[in-house]
Amino acid sequence: MKPKDGYIAYIENPKSGASGSKVISRQFEQYLAKRGFEVRVNLTRSLADACRLATDAAVDYNCSMVVAAGGDGTVREIAHGLEGSEKPLLIIPCGTENLLANELGFDEKISTLIRTFDAGFTRPLDLGSINNRCFTSITGFGFDGEIVKRVSEQRQGHIDHFDYAWPIWRTFWNYKFESMRVEVDDEEIFDGPGLVFVGNISRYAIGLEILHDADFGDGLLDICIYKCASQIHLIKHSLMTIVKKHSKCRDVIYQQGKNIKITSPNKNIRTEMDGDPGPELPVEIKIIPQAVNVMVPEIAKPAGMRTRIIRAIG
Repeated sequence: MKPKDGYIAYIENPKSGASGSKVISRQFEQYLAKRGFEVRVNLTRSLADACRLATDAAVDYNCSMVVAAGGDGTVREIAHGLEGSEKPLLIIPCGTENLLANELGFDEKISTLIRTFDAGFTRPLDLGSINNRCFTSITGFGFDGEIVKRVSEQRQGHIDHFDYAWPIWRTFWNYKFESMRVEVDDEEIFDGPGLVFVGNISRYAIGLEILHDADFGDGLLDICIYKCASQIHLIKHSLMTIVKKHSKCRDVIYQQGKNIKITSPNKNIRTEMDGDPGPELPVEIKIIPQAVNVMVPEIAKPAGMRTRIIRAIG
């Protein structure tokens, strides 16, 4: 990419990120300016604002690409705004988990961003749609959704991993595992108490490889269902997931599909999407294939635990 190709829309969430990620974002902006690129910085005021700014950039003939500096929610809305556009998206991970950025292979180094930009290597990214709301990474139903709800209720500005400790503890002891019914491509595969994850990437919080076969550009959603009726079952599932043996267990269902429906007689089951509260059940989840072009590091692997720890402590 060359400066004559057009300006770079730099969409940044000022509330996202620990100090380290903000420094990297500013360093990369300065690098682009030194290279002679026109960088137009837009600070978001809300998630809806991030989507609007990306939509404006997508239809602007003079814009050559978009940079998203923020957490998973900000990245989701920017990707949604770029849906269907050929303009590449480069993600600067500035959130708590940075699920999509980790999956693409980004770490905490400014050198990785520079090499990625200079190489210009892109891959198509699928998006998911849950009740016509976009997501980029993973949606969770049940226990996971309850935790996100509690974190969201107490959230004030940027959060870190420590903000999850008390909600996880409370939810673990108080949660009642309710029944859910799951259909994949018009076939019922589960009806009972449990935890359900549907997503586009392999790794979830703290690097747990729940959806190990997921590929963000294969045109499929991955589904992992943990049959779970008690806290003892939850502990067992957690341990098996940590050692990457969960999908081989008889009380775990792993499948891929394009259209997923989840219903429940209990209207209080919480959902989450990319770490934010999701819609109420019932939900219909669909895949939007090759919706966005994302810049990725060449021969990249998902970011490891070291990178996640560095980001967590800022």
